[in-house]
Amino acid sequence: MTKIIKLKKGLDIRLQGKPQPKFAVAKLPSNFALKPTDFPGLTPKLAVKVDQEVKAGSELFYDKYLTEVKFTSPVSGKVVAINRGERRRILEVVVEANGKNESLDFIKANPLTLSREEITKNLLDSGNWAFLRQRPYAVIANPTQTPKAIFISTFDSAPMAPDYQLILKGGIEEFQMGINALSKLTEGKVNLGLDAKVSNNIFQNIENAEKYAFDGPHPAGTVGVQIHHIDPVNKGELVWYVNVQDVVNIGKLFSTGKYSNERIVAVAGSQIKDPQYFNTQIGTTLKDLLADNIIGDNNRIISGNVLTGEKVNIDTYLGFYHSQVNIIPEGNDQELFGWALPGFNKFSVSRSFFSWLRPNKEYALNSNMQGGHRPFVVTGQYEKVVPMDILPVHLLKAIIIEDIDLMEQLGIYEIAEEEFALCEVICTSKTPVQSIVRKGIELMIKEFS
Repeated sequence: MTKIIKLKKGLDIRLQGKPQPKFAVAKLPSNFALKPTDFPGLTPKLAVKVDQEVKAGSELFYDKYLTEVKFTSPVSGKVVAINRGERRRILEVVVEANGKNESLDFIKANPLTLSREEITKNLLDSGNWAFLRQRPYAVIANPTQTPKAIFISTFDSAPMAPDYQLILKGGIEEFQMGINALSKLTEGKVNLGLDAKVSNNIFQNIENAEKYAFDGPHPAGTVGVQIHHIDPVNKGELVWYVNVQDVVNIGKLFSTGKYSNERIVAVAGSQIKDPQYFNTQIGTTLKDLLADNIIGDNNRIISGNVLTGEKVNIDTYLGFYHSQVNIIPEGNDQELFGWALPGFNKFSVSRSFFSWLRPNKEYALNSNMQGGHRPFVVTGQYEKVVPMDILPVHLLKAIIIEDIDLMEQLGIYEIAEEEFALCEVICTSKTPVQSIVRKGIELMIKEFS
């Protein structure tokens, strides 16, 4: 029987523009891109030059410090640009698709019949290893290490998040194949976090995995919260985690012997005419994904969810780990007497406005911060939205003063930006919480590397 873990702390923010349960095939762009900036902690080294021909699964760049970790082309075609930023930092490797959909050949076999070394090599050679990330630090997993467990959250509790029950309705066999492969990479268990609110859960019958159901508001669907309540990460310990759709792509690698770059993306938000799901590919351009579907022009485009996603422009490319794109109003306009009006259509965690009287109302929120940066004071707000046995304010202050020992004691090994995203939303002081968390993680990596 599946163990149910009930969480009381957290916050569900109901936004207008939730994706409807219908699918469309996105227009395939001429260019695709892989962005080293999508991989925290990565120092990329190029393996290709402009005008070089590549196939799907061909190496584009690799990790300078873990050279066996390769990042491969999502399509077949020709490298047409290597875009750089400050200090010649590589921002994008752009591939022009030739429409032939050619792929390199990799191992095609039942992963249960393969050794851990064979599975690892197949994932590394194909570029699928980039789907595996680790805690602590939320960076790409080190193939020379063995995790004590692997975690997959099968639901997303963020606002306007995609429904994986709907997305994987026809791909559960590939998901099982991916689970079989992952089960050979750890001496511990593969743990699935299920949504307790869903009846007839399609992940309930998955084999070679332990199942735990989570019942509670966001961030119940984040993998860090689930790790904390199932098998916490202590100093010296290591766990890996994988997104649901990436498990499917790993399964397709072993079932077909080809690199799979498929991605179903939820296009949502109050500024989307027809919020729905699109069948597309990793590295696609947002311009083709959002074509003729945006209301107005003063909007914020977010690759990823509205809490942790990246603010981008329409000419950029889909983030490597992202399964949704959201469009909300920019919120850079002035509101006359905004602080003094009743605010019947405003959302508030406190009872400053009237949203607490209508808990099921959906809001068209913008990106306005509703005030400027103020001193970082202790209000007790953070503790209400972090369902983990840690002290978020104390941990953030330890990061700010760069006290390594105190950071360890307060739980730096268990968190990433997504577990603290709600703190940033409700913060009275307008503190950039997520950037502080990443600063702390980078400090730990530098200290112990």
